[in-house]
Amino acid sequence: MVIGYTTGVYDLFHIGHLTLLKNAKALCDKLIVGVTVDELVLYKGKRAMIPYSDRAEIVRSIKYVDAVVPQYDMDKLAACKKLGASVLFVGDDWYGTEKWKKYEEDFAREGIKIIYFPYTRGISSTKITEALKSTRGWVVDEADVKADNHLNN
Repeated sequence: MVIGYTTGVYDLFHIGHLTLLKNAKALCDKLIVGVTVDELVLYKGKRAMIPYSDRAEIVRSIKYVDAVVPQYDMDKLAACKKLGASVLFVGDDWYGTEKWKKYEEDFAREGIKIIYFPYTRGISSTKITEALKSTRGWVVDEADVKADNHLNN
């Protein structure tokens, strides 16, 4: 049995999320999805609009998902080993970076394959949040500005 693993915040769930999960499930027998807990989202310099429990329930309800686990840290290799996953699915926005070249070596030593899926161009939770702020008059608070500036620099 091929167990696959992927992770994400899954805030403001959109078609890119669904496409990744659908494609991942097509390449494994059991798909386990790590949903990032609120504390880790904050650590990454962002803030989730939807609380973890709701995001986890949304992802758990997707027919392509066999199990949801909380993602408490960024150590995807440890998670794969703990869950028995032989495949990690990620977006191709990471492909070719120095960090992920090293990850590929580390994962290969453990017999875990990394499969990159095309990033869904033109859609992201960040873009949805920006659109909601501008069209619905959401007020941008200082934490959002700092987080966005940090991520874009």
